[in-house]
Amino acid sequence: MFNTELPSGLRRLTLLSLLLPSLASAAALDARDPVPAGYASPPYYPAPYGGWVDEWSDAYEKAVDLVSRMTVAEKVNITAGTANFVKGRCVGNTGSAPRVGFPQLCLQDGPLGVRTTDNITAFPAGITTGATWSKELMYQRGVAMGEEFRGKGVNFYLGPSIGALGRQPRGGRTWEGFGSDPVLQAVAGAETIKGVQEQGVIATLKHYIANEQEIYRMYNPLQQAYSANIDDRTLHELYLWPFAEGVRAGTGAIMTAYNAVNGSACSQNAYLINGILKDELGFQGLVMTDWLAQISGVASALAGLDMSMPGDTFGNNIPLFGYSNWMYELTRSVLNGSVPVDRLNDMATRVVAAWYKMGQDAADYPPPNFSSNTADRVGPLYPGALISPTGVVNEYVNVQADHKTVAKQVAQEAITLLKNDGDFLPITTSAPLFVFGTDAQADPKGVNSCTDKSCNRGLLGMGWGSGSANYPYLDDPISSLKRKATTVTYYGTDSFPKVAAAKDGDVAIVFINSDSGENSYTVENNHGDRDSDGLSAWHKGDELVQKAAAAYSNVVVVVHTVGPIIVEPWIDLASVKAVLVAHLPGQEAGDSLTEVLFGEVSPSGHLPYSIPVSESDYPDSVAIKSSPKLSQIQDTYSEGLYIDYRHLNKAGVKPRFAFGHGLSYASFSFSNASISRAGGQLSSVPPTRPSKPASPITAIDTSLPPASEAYYPSGFVRIWRYLYSWLDKLEADAAHAIEGGPDGGRRERPRRVIIPPPPPPSPHTHTRHLSDVTMTSGSSFSDGYPIDWAWCDPEYAAVPWAAHGEGTLTVKLALWCLAMMASRGGNELDYAYPPLNSWRRGRSLDRDDLLTTERDVEPTDEEVARALERGAGGPGGGGDLPAFRR
Repeated sequence: MFNTELPSGLRRLTLLSLLLPSLASAAALDARDPVPAGYASPPYYPAPYGGWVDEWSDAYEKAVDLVSRMTVAEKVNITAGTANFVKGRCVGNTGSAPRVGFPQLCLQDGPLGVRTTDNITAFPAGITTGATWSKELMYQRGVAMGEEFRGKGVNFYLGPSIGALGRQPRGGRTWEGFGSDPVLQAVAGAETIKGVQEQGVIATLKHYIANEQEIYRMYNPLQQAYSANIDDRTLHELYLWPFAEGVRAGTGAIMTAYNAVNGSACSQNAYLINGILKDELGFQGLVMTDWLAQISGVASALAGLDMSMPGDTFGNNIPLFGYSNWMYELTRSVLNGSVPVDRLNDMATRVVAAWYKMGQDAADYPPPNFSSNTADRVGPLYPGALISPTGVVNEYVNVQADHKTVAKQVAQEAITLLKNDGDFLPITTSAPLFVFGTDAQADPKGVNSCTDKSCNRGLLGMGWGSGSANYPYLDDPISSLKRKATTVTYYGTDSFPKVAAAKDGDVAIVFINSDSGENSYTVENNHGDRDSDGLSAWHKGDELVQKAAAAYSNVVVVVHTVGPIIVEPWIDLASVKAVLVAHLPGQEAGDSLTEVLFGEVSPSGHLPYSIPVSESDYPDSVAIKSSPKLSQIQDTYSEGLYIDYRHLNKAGVKPRFAFGHGLSYASFSFSNASISRAGGQLSSVPPTRPSKPASPITAIDTSLPPASEAYYPSGFVRIWRYLYSWLDKLEADAAHAIEGGPDGGRRERPRRVIIPPPPPPSPHTHTRHLSDVTMTSGSSFSDGYPIDWAWCDPEYAAVPWAAHGEGTLTVKLALWCLAMMASRGGNELDYAYPPLNSWRRGRSLDRDDLLTTERDVEPTDEEVARALERGAGGPGGGGDLPAFRR
């Protein structure tokens, strides 16, 4: 998710670059390094309906009844947020349909607790939960979080995070997930979903898919997001596995990632959404964008997107001024036929079905009782608007109950004992303790002094960004040590101080950490990922351990870390007797650790990732990618299935500590192990996909609604930058005329004609058209409008497209990218909804480049050949283009 404040990278942009209308730097946006051969995201259309899975049948029956009574504006209104920069109470706020009894929905981070509010529990992070290897604790943590999100009036819990998987060890948000193994990630994610949704809160699996690094993950005014290029087997066996388990667990929502996959943006990637999620996996919930990740309107709707968050757009218009790819534009696109009515019906029904499925229609489901924007009790209801009414925005509802018990148990059972020479641990409370490192104490400036934990000051209990939460309090290790031990001397610095000569029996406990987070912030020159400090301890932690080991004969190292950390500078030192990894423990960092140190509890955690000897032990392909030029970075997953321990095993490289490593104070042994077959003969061939029964969504009227359904209500007072699904009467009437024709008659879908492509590398082109004449299926045309014409590859030929350029465009026909010509004989005539994978911009074409025929008969082979020859320049770029312009 995107922070509600401008990220640091965008703060550095000049005012001029922020105000370039419609991205005058479009040429830079079009630049991309070529997608490697063999990697492609094939088109997959139309979007499958929901409602055919038994477990969802009751919810869909109710949803169909409700959506059938909605106007086009009401349907649109519940499929998008009302704006990021006119902030509602929550980080995401949908529109509503009060006329039929459907409320505004609240969407709120984060994976480890209710973000930016009070009286909640700051639970251990996902990576900590994964280190417990306990399904029961994963579930109980989900239950407790679900209770808190519900208690605060949240409809959507924006978690769990199961992408990033941990392909890139330096990746910024791996800590939000549960470990670098698809099965561990899948089980933990599924148990979290069950726990949360049993409390009536909709879980939102994220980030779909391959969001493995933070740098360059986001589409911005100057550069496209990177493309993760993955072969199909690797996609399914590694990165999709956790999402498949989440779907099986019944997740109500899935959030797309910012990045592209195989050249196509995740928020409009039809193969990923329509093909894999909704068809192959049979996902019945709704698909939403990450915040400001939607980069087109019609394209994303056709590709299967169901909800745009937070509603407005950043990348393709002047930012912050109330522009949207959906809302009023989606209404316009339905009225003009660019988006079929049945697609909108499915979108709205999926949203309503998830609401019914979780029982949120119950009278006792609370509305939001907090504000993500202020701690004050009274404040503006629409922060960011020029003028806003005020009211009570914070009710300070305490939802903690006894959840600290679960939080402490997770934090404690995750503690992983890496080394314990001579059974040095546990130690006694009477031993003189000398404690080093600022990581042992709470932030002296206040536990919540840095927004979204965007600093590394004091104990590292969670990473930074939207995946964080406010501490209600922080039980830090030094306070706990002082409560339990007889003699404790604390040096609250990361530089080794002058100390008295150590005595026999003295024990030094050294605290070090390694931090990361979301690219919304840069912390100590780390841009989300650990691109500056790498896998080394921050604040010269290695040096602190080495100097302590030189001064004391008994040293215990405690590590708080977001992921793998290199320990080679000190791990083999004789005086380093024991090493504990406490991961990211959340608010219960103190007693959960000291009870292990003093032997009240035996450590039982296991590493959810490998710790290598050196970063060079990883394959080169998993390094953080960057580019000196403004082009789309191509990050090709050439390592395939071999990440983390899989790679180390394959390469014959011994890690310092293996995936799953974890010692205990007890001894265990296994004997007489045997393996027996549990079932019949196994097959490598997957079972036949079951046939899908008819969807109840087909019962909803698909006829074009009257334009009057989209009119602004009479006398309605608009809030600046707030997003609405209505149109002014003239706009609605004009949009409706585009589709229905001057007599309001039935619409005709343009026929898509596929011309078999010539052998590569000869390019094969179609032309995009605009006209003010009424067209019927199969016709071709030309006209004299002074607009830019562009061409696209054949598989993207028949998609909605908006013209761009200077001047006012007055077009009264649906904006389609049509096949202009068809060769004779043996052609496939496709009447299905046109496929789209990614928008492509080519060189500008003059009208003279077009085949100027206005007839209902097919052109001759010679005419086709001449037209193809004229357009043989090949794509000049390949950036994803927006489908709407205001």
